[in-house]
Amino acid sequence: MPEHNADLVVLGGGSGGYAAALRAAELGMSVVLVERDKLGGTCLHWGCIPTKALLHAAEVADAAREGDKIGVKSSLAGIDMAGVNAYKDGVVSKLFKGLQGLVKSRKINLVEGTGRFEAPGTVVVGDERYVGRNVVLATGSYSKSLPGLDIGGRIITSNEAIRLDHVPNRVVVLGGGVIGVEFASVFKSFGAEVTIVEALPRLVPNEDEFASKLLERAFRRRKIAFKTGVKFTGAKQTEDSVTVSLESGEEIEADLLLVAVGRGPNTAGHGYEEAGVRMERGFVLADERLRTNLPNVYALGDIVPGLQLAHRGFQQGIFVAEEIAGLNPPAIDEAGIPRVTYCEPEVASVGLTEAQAREKHGEIQTLTYDLAGNGKSQILQTQGAIKLIKAGAEGTQGPVVGIHMVGARVGELIGEAQLVYNWDAQAEDVAALVHAHPTQNEAFGEAHLALAGKPLHSHS
Repeated sequence: MPEHNADLVVLGGGSGGYAAALRAAELGMSVVLVERDKLGGTCLHWGCIPTKALLHAAEVADAAREGDKIGVKSSLAGIDMAGVNAYKDGVVSKLFKGLQGLVKSRKINLVEGTGRFEAPGTVVVGDERYVGRNVVLATGSYSKSLPGLDIGGRIITSNEAIRLDHVPNRVVVLGGGVIGVEFASVFKSFGAEVTIVEALPRLVPNEDEFASKLLERAFRRRKIAFKTGVKFTGAKQTEDSVTVSLESGEEIEADLLLVAVGRGPNTAGHGYEEAGVRMERGFVLADERLRTNLPNVYALGDIVPGLQLAHRGFQQGIFVAEEIAGLNPPAIDEAGIPRVTYCEPEVASVGLTEAQAREKHGEIQTLTYDLAGNGKSQILQTQGAIKLIKAGAEGTQGPVVGIHMVGARVGELIGEAQLVYNWDAQAEDVAALVHAHPTQNEAFGEAHLALAGKPLHSHS
């Protein structure tokens, strides 16, 4: 079997894998990057980018539909899914070509094919063996389903949802997490009747309870139905419809059932267990420096436990490359990774929830700033709030350890929020900064002014 040697072999060309490859090449390493499908992985082709393109189309549809509210005589004639898909695919294609050019410019050996990890340092692709002084496992994730629920026909996952050629009249979304509420938002904006089914007590259950309550209130206003705290028991489909059964005995008939119950680690069939990689529930176990139990073998992205986010993968890829290069980068604080749910309204957060902060710090102080007091939010006609969580009791010094936001476009505020958390800033530090008026970013500053005990456009 022909053998090829390199400083680094990366198995998986998604967000984390290609980030590791790019940074390693930048640091002077010879790199082999193995990808069985398309460079860019789930994020570029099936997840982040295409779904956010759909969400932007949904935002434009809502703006056209609601123009009369601000004196613009506009109306929504309908949704041309062929046009929407052409726009979405055009965005993906442009980014894909750019990424291909970037990888080529760094002289990375991109190997197209299914790779199998055979031993520390060795990845086999077809009849070729690639041996690296270091190996990074980065094979990503897949859309999960539930036992007994077969995907096909009118039962789809996000993979099929991003390629629909029509707008269904009625959709049931199974799962009220990030993926579920984003697609529910899109379908509603496109004109469908939507019902979300979530087994846990609230929507976006991994977020602070404050965010869940505000999102649920907003979804009620948008007439997006949701049933929380109720379990799915089955689905039957015919040529014309799908009927969803719930533990409560209720049945919901729809045109489509979107299964959005999360993503699982794509580790089966890659040789990990056979090669002795320590695993648990399908995930590869790695320490805070992303080392597996095998020498010079690292794992990152969706296959290691934690947040399944593309930007986490990017950062982990950079980290691993710098670790291998001996730069000793600081370990990544998972709580410091920003999180954004791009439905309407958006949910954005970084740091600890209130429950987590109480458990870690004991006494805490919270403050909620209503977007009703923000000029740009009024211009955008959005409702929502910013919640800050400070370590330590009121009147004491302490860093801001949690930031949670709900409202239109609040995902754009997460940049400053993650700096506040990751640099252990106190409310007084942020209150001293000048925030431009009128912007929603100003609401972020106003919230910190209030937490510092000197509110301006809010009641004390």
